[in-house]
Amino acid sequence: MQMIDIEQLPGGASPPLIRVGKTFIEEASVAQEMQYHPADSAGTAQLKAARALVVRELLTQRAIELGLMEKETNGSGVEDESDAVIAELLEQELDVPSLSEEDCRRFHASYPARFSEPSQISVRHILLAAAPDDARARDAQYRLGESLIKELQSIPERFDEFAQRHSACPSKEMGGDLGWLVPGQTVGELDRALQHLPEGLHERPLASRYGWHVVLIDKRIEGRELPYEQVADRVRHSLQEQATRRALRHYLLALESEIGVEGIVLDDDAGGSLMQ
Repeated sequence: MQMIDIEQLPGGASPPLIRVGKTFIEEASVAQEMQYHPADSAGTAQLKAARALVVRELLTQRAIELGLMEKETNGSGVEDESDAVIAELLEQELDVPSLSEEDCRRFHASYPARFSEPSQISVRHILLAAAPDDARARDAQYRLGESLIKELQSIPERFDEFAQRHSACPSKEMGGDLGWLVPGQTVGELDRALQHLPEGLHERPLASRYGWHVVLIDKRIEGRELPYEQVADRVRHSLQEQATRRALRHYLLALESEIGVEGIVLDDDAGGSLMQ
C-alpha cells in the first residue's frame, strides 16, 4: 500500500482524492485493498476499502505521535504498522467500559432470539437452473416448476424421480435431499424464504440467483430460547464485542476530527472498518 506525503508531491501534480492529515491515499491503493472487502457491488467494495485504509492511516499517525513506531525517512511515506503495534495502541488508548453480570443478563433478556437454538428444517428441492440475466430461460424454468408442482400435488411419490430428471443440483442423486439445514447454510435469498415455509410442498417455485427451486419441507423443528446460564460466555463475548466496537468508533471519529480527513467520511462504519 503506497501513501504519498503532501510535501512530496511534484509541482503541478494532481493529488489523490483522499487525504489523512498530510498523507494522500492513492486510487491504486484503494483498488488493491478492495480484494479484502467483498461486497454486492464494486462501488461498495471500493468504499469499504477506502475507509479501511483511512482507519489504518489514522492509527499509523497516532502511533507515530505516541512513539510506538517511526516514520520512514526514504521518502515513501509511512510504513504499514504491524498488528502488534495496532493492538498496543488500542490497548493503551481505547476506553472500553467493564461489564457487570447485570449488564450481561439484561443483554440476554433483551435479545433472546440471538442466543436461542436455531430452527432446523429437513429440505428436498429441485433446482431448475437459469442465469439471473436470462429472462427467457427463467420464464421457461418457472413454468416447468409450476408443472412439476402440479403433478407432485397429485403424486408426491414422484419427487425423487423429478429431482433426478430435472435438478441441476448435485443433490439430485439423493432425490434432491439437502438434509437438515439451519439458517445461513444455503444461498441467502433461498435461505430467507425457507425460514418461513410450513411443512409440505411449497405451492410455487422459489427464486435464487441460480434459478428456480421446487421445495419440499419434510420436517421442521422450531428453535428454543436457551437459559442465560447455558449461554453466559456467548452473551459476555457478544456484549464485549459490541462495547469494543462502540468505543473504537468514538476513538476513530475523534482521530478523524483531530488529524483531518478529506475525500471520505468514516461515519458509522468507523469501528467496522477495523474489526473486519
